Amino acid sequence: PLRPTSSFRTRHRNSTDMEHLELNAVIGYAGSVVDGIFLLPDNRSMVYALGSTVVKRDIVDPKNQQFLQGHSDKVTCMALSPSGRLLASGQVTHLGFQADIIVWDMETLQIVHRLRLHKVRVESVAFSCNEKWLASIGGQDDNSLVVWNLETGKAVCGSPAANETCHTVKFARRNEFVIVTAGKLHMRVWDFDLANRKVRPVDCNLGKLQRSFKYLLVDEADEYCYAGTSTGDVLKVNLRTKLFKHVGPKTRLSQGVAAMAWLAGGRMLVGAGDGTVAVMDSESLKVERSVTLDGAGAITALALHASRQVVFVGTGACSTYLVKTESLEAELRSTCHPSRIHDVVFPVGYSDVFATCGAGEVRVWNARTCAELLRVQIGGVDCLCVAFARDGRAILSGWSDGKIRAFGPQSGKLLYVVHDAHVGGVTAIACGSGGDKVVSGGADGSVRVWGVTAESRVLLGSMKEHKAAVNSIKVRGNETEFVSASSDGSCIVWDMRRFVRNNSLFASTFFKAVLYHPDESQLLTAGTDRKITNWDAYDGSAIRIVDGSSSAEVSTLDIAASGEVFVSGGADKLVKLWHYDQGQCVAVGVGHSGEVCKVAVSPDQRTMVSVGEEGAILLWNMPAAYAG
Repeated sequence: PLRPTSSFRTRHRNSTDMEHLELNAVIGYAGSVVDGIFLLPDNRSMVYALGSTVVKRDIVDPKNQQFLQGHSDKVTCMALSPSGRLLASGQVTHLGFQADIIVWDMETLQIVHRLRLHKVRVESVAFSCNEKWLASIGGQDDNSLVVWNLETGKAVCGSPAANETCHTVKFARRNEFVIVTAGKLHMRVWDFDLANRKVRPVDCNLGKLQRSFKYLLVDEADEYCYAGTSTGDVLKVNLRTKLFKHVGPKTRLSQGVAAMAWLAGGRMLVGAGDGTVAVMDSESLKVERSVTLDGAGAITALALHASRQVVFVGTGACSTYLVKTESLEAELRSTCHPSRIHDVVFPVGYSDVFATCGAGEVRVWNARTCAELLRVQIGGVDCLCVAFARDGRAILSGWSDGKIRAFGPQSGKLLYVVHDAHVGGVTAIACGSGGDKVVSGGADGSVRVWGVTAESRVLLGSMKEHKAAVNSIKVRGNETEFVSASSDGSCIVWDMRRFVRNNSLFASTFFKAVLYHPDESQLLTAGTDRKITNWDAYDGSAIRIVDGSSSAEVSTLDIAASGEVFVSGGADKLVKLWHYDQGQCVAVGVGHSGEVCKVAVSPDQRTMVSVGEEGAILLWNMPAAYAG
């Protein structure tokens, strides 16, 4: 695995003096980006978007990957030049700011140009056939077409794209001076006049048809342009006369056409919004054969292999499939969370699997192969926290509908539900060492202890002293007490037998994470004041306070079983490894493109897993000096 490109290091100068954590693997793919996957001409590596990062990865070996980091926010569109030498990626940014387009050299993985004109968002980018020009469309706040010179990195000319929102842009396949754009209720062919530095549009005559266009495909001879619509049909338009010629298929594809690609013999591969991949004839626009990928969401990317025998398919649910173009047999290649991941946890004493939870689902992963072993989905609710039972016979999870649900770790079968455990959602959960007690915390600030047996779930004690959401709970090894951290600026140590407060820690911060040192003499907390604090577990006095981050809140902590090192993560997008006794940061992991929501150290101390706001799971190697 390679380290991040130099452009990213300059943004984090303070983190370059330390050792860099070695990235072992990344699980994740941004399925919402149209054309978010490309196969490079060597046919051995692929490029895809993930949060604000662009990942270059070996097709066969998923752990062999490199990162192109330079965007400040999520990547929204990508284009690969015809030769595969250059890659352009556009991003979204905050309202009122300008969004960057970055042009990358795919051999050196360095930034060639940073193009900045569009406001708020870049909607689509396209290369000309000779790779001299790049066309780009701004988002709905901008809605302009700009043509850039790729030798100088300067804008040549620009124009408002249309009165309505424009969604996509393409150059003609042979003529570098013809550009096609399309969007809501319009399709335009532009003449790029280099001498006068102008782009002049001609609206295509579509007769009485009113369509919103999502994708454009130009044929090899520059004769026709095929436009996929949000209503699930494809329009064929003559590029020379700008006249509409044909529309099909008769029975429209469900939920719109979101991606298209050319196959051999004048046939097209079309991806629809309901997960259907269809082969269409470009003359008659009839569907010859199709397959629907169950649970995949919309098809957003079709990346053809050079042999045209297989195609990599990217979907809105962030899964990738390998589909044979002749038989349309589909094989699932990878899956991941499509949105923010709330929690990650290892079972007690077992390092080969870990569980994550996010919007409406709990997933169990193989830590060695990065394959998904189990997925439990419940629609319409958010899973906020997850924990393994001490004996490993159940996965306990807290949900936004206020229920605690337990699942079988291999079957995913629902074992039991605790209804109305907390008002407003269960935000933290932990298991006692005996295996018969579960402690949960809620968004309402209450902390509850449950007695769990095979037959029943009984409420043993309920403590309501916190005034805000409980963010983290840890149980002491001998099960005499446990600690809860809350957004009200307090951590409370509770007696587990009498269900009363033993001690409390106060600071002017929203406490996000708390944990016991393995010898249980000290507590460690982190929160929005960017500090990591050591506390005496006996009398609750602060022993040491260190700056966990120079710029943003620290949202998560985990400690190695030996107690020698601990890991932190937060809104500065960095994973930091700290020496416990010295209180110094010894290594930094750069790779996330959103807030680091949770980190976990494997029980064997060889791996660290961090999960982020962008839906990525990153596995890091523990430096040899601290590995178990």
